[in-house]
Amino acid sequence: MLRRHRAGVPALVVTVLYLVALAVAAGLALSGGGLDLLWRLTVFGEMAEGATPSWPHVLALGAAGLVWAWILWQSLRGPLAGPAPELDRPERRLRLALYAAAGAWALFALLPFWPWWAAVDSLTMWVVVLLFQPVLSRRMKHAGGLQLLGAVGFGGMTINRVLDAPGGFGILPGGFLLVVGLAALAWMVLILRVQWRDDRWRRATVGYGIASFVLPVVLGVAFRGLGDVYGEAVLAAEGLTVVWLARSAHDLAEARPQPAVPEQPLPA
Repeated sequence: MLRRHRAGVPALVVTVLYLVALAVAAGLALSGGGLDLLWRLTVFGEMAEGATPSWPHVLALGAAGLVWAWILWQSLRGPLAGPAPELDRPERRLRLALYAAAGAWALFALLPFWPWWAAVDSLTMWVVVLLFQPVLSRRMKHAGGLQLLGAVGFGGMTINRVLDAPGGFGILPGGFLLVVGLAALAWMVLILRVQWRDDRWRRATVGYGIASFVLPVVLGVAFRGLGDVYGEAVLAAEGLTVVWLARSAHDLAEARPQPAVPEQPLPA
């Protein structure tokens, strides 16, 4: 299994180290050591008021940690081993941008206290939008319109987050933010539809993309009103966006099925 992926061994080492730290933190919490370490490893922020080291809270945070462990494994293991296809320049640039966006999104989740991560996250997604268009234009008639939609969405998010950062000029009007949010959501839905029909991306990769914005909503509704601990733990499901971005980049570098060449008829 480890040899199946190009970076399977280092990915497993990182994932196992994280799981060991998670188990130690959970054991400390249950033995009276407090939730601080477990909270830092799973929520990556300041601990909510009223969070106590009880079994339900430890289980909720532990589940969030298992999600992050799976995200680490899926993102770090790289493409499948074997001969890589020869990528053209647009595909190479898109692959690099997808990895950069995955890294920025992960750092935004891990270091939320630095206000500029939100702007960097949106900016890298805007670059992904721009670089998707040359890759899709050969197989899709309306790639330019899809690019415009994503540029409005993630470009608007970048502007808003820059203005909202310390020293900025404040948040833009609510109507603008609504348009930007809907444009980004529409781009995400359409790009997943395109990936589903394109043999360069696996169906499992598209599934992670769908889960990244459906699962947090479902879990948020299911655990509404149960306290801040459960609400913060549910946010780990948003990390599946990192898996979608990383796997989208992995898939571009994997061997693709070649169309069967029809046999030439024998000469008479």
